[in-house]
Amino acid sequence: MNPPSEEKRDDLIIIARAVRTRGLKGELVADVLTDFPDRFAGITELTGVGPGGERKQLELEISWFQNNRIVLKFADYDNVESAKALVGYEFGLPEAERIELSKDEFYDWELEGCSVETKLGPVIGIVREVMRTGGVELLVVEDERQREILIPMAQSIVVDIDVSKKKILIDPPEGLLDL
Repeated sequence: MNPPSEEKRDDLIIIARAVRTRGLKGELVADVLTDFPDRFAGITELTGVGPGGERKQLELEISWFQNNRIVLKFADYDNVESAKALVGYEFGLPEAERIELSKDEFYDWELEGCSVETKLGPVIGIVREVMRTGGVELLVVEDERQREILIPMAQSIVVDIDVSKKKILIDPPEGLLDL
């Protein structure tokens, strides 16, 4: 049930974020923001989203991995100065191009905004984010008083997820919701 990491921005799946330029030919070093780095092999076009929300369609000439990051080279960005304009940009694909997951896996952005309720009916709150701890992921749920409740994504606790209805059903052990 571990959610893969890919961020969503409106209609885009964000898969990389440019952190700096590399070399003299307009290359960018980017953090990889996807659990599916193999997808870069078939990409020829990405949508760049700037820090202010502006968007650019970018033709990807070549990419390769280097030290847990990816180096991206876009058409018409052929020197350091032009590439600097893309530092801080996030790069994404249309949501329709997301990797299909098995039925018990969900993207973080699919869980965010879901209503969380117990088997007995009371609504606990809304999922604000998925927290990765190195062990079991946690749903960070905010109740009507803006109080934060952490719900472990263990199968014994999270009994049903219906992202189409934006609803998560939980069976919390005694005391979990009192923390």
